[in-house]
Amino acid sequence: MDVDGIQRLVCLDMDRVLVDHLSTWQYVYDQIGISNDESFQLYNQGLLDEWDWIKLDIALIKNSKPAQLGPITDSELRSHMKGMPMMKNWHSFIQGLLGKGYHVAIVSGGLQQTARDIAAHFPSDIAWKKRWGGIDRFTSQRLSNGLDTQLHVFTNGWLCGNQLPNGEYELNDFGRYQVQMDGKGSVVRMLQRRLNVRKEHTASVGDSAGDIAMFQESGFPICFNPWDERPLPFASKVIHEKDLAPLGDLIADYFASQ
Repeated sequence: MDVDGIQRLVCLDMDRVLVDHLSTWQYVYDQIGISNDESFQLYNQGLLDEWDWIKLDIALIKNSKPAQLGPITDSELRSHMKGMPMMKNWHSFIQGLLGKGYHVAIVSGGLQQTARDIAAHFPSDIAWKKRWGGIDRFTSQRLSNGLDTQLHVFTNGWLCGNQLPNGEYELNDFGRYQVQMDGKGSVVRMLQRRLNVRKEHTASVGDSAGDIAMFQESGFPICFNPWDERPLPFASKVIHEKDLAPLGDLIADYFASQ
């Protein structure tokens, strides 16, 4: 809550916004040495829905390792996310939003673990607990001393399956599917209801057509590092420079005007 008692919310896409890479999924595929071009083409042709697309990609990941070496594990897959390139001034940008009392949410079709790692850099003073939009216990213990995050996190990714004799976890055949490609608006509306935030007190930052629904539920939508021209008509502000620092003042000035 801001100092004037009004609840304000900032919703952030992740890929090409907080992460300086085309896709967190693609980053992992590149590290493993695989390509999901086939499933991507099927989706674009309308022959595959998003839920089945995630299942096919998870199967692709699971089959990327020779059977004689055992299954690819949760921790092994996490290790391929190391070195994820982050957008300039991402940490100070989010910290500034939180410092002003705004609610901050990551709403992305990108990988859950990167979003959780980002969120864990902003711990609250409350011990971790399982909650709607929270992070997992393992990430909390690893990065924030067992504390909950101040952020709200909604993303997609993989799920852990059976525990192996060595204590590791193999991947489930099904993934986490919280954010539809064109369904970010519904997540924003749910956040607004739960946090008692009005549309005019909501700002959002995204880069692509997948963020249009989020923009439409926001009083101040910012198109940052735009992927193409499609989201531009739906944005109040367009930022081409790959630096998040200026956005903090833009958002604060907008909220001050409401």
